Amino acid sequence: MAAEPPRLTVLSRDRCRLCDEMVAALRAPSAAFPFVVEVRDVDADPRLAARYGERVPVLLGGEEELCHYRLDAAAVNAWLAKFR
Repeated sequence: MAAEPPRLTVLSRDRCRLCDEMVAALRAPSAAFPFVVEVRDVDADPRLAARYGERVPVLLGGEEELCHYRLDAAAVNAWLAKFR
């Protein structure tokens, strides 16, 4: 059985331009390494809303915060390298 690809989670909210930009950048075609992108609305989870407040988007690799506001490609690539 093949292992599941790594999962990146974008903590986002409605009408957030930076959130849309981060999701689009992550979903752009990438042949380097497969991964799954999950988008979660921080406002739908009171615990997330309390923890992150206005600091969205936040990109998580598992439980690790990789970046916020803007995509940090180097941090994402370093995190994904752990799965190669």
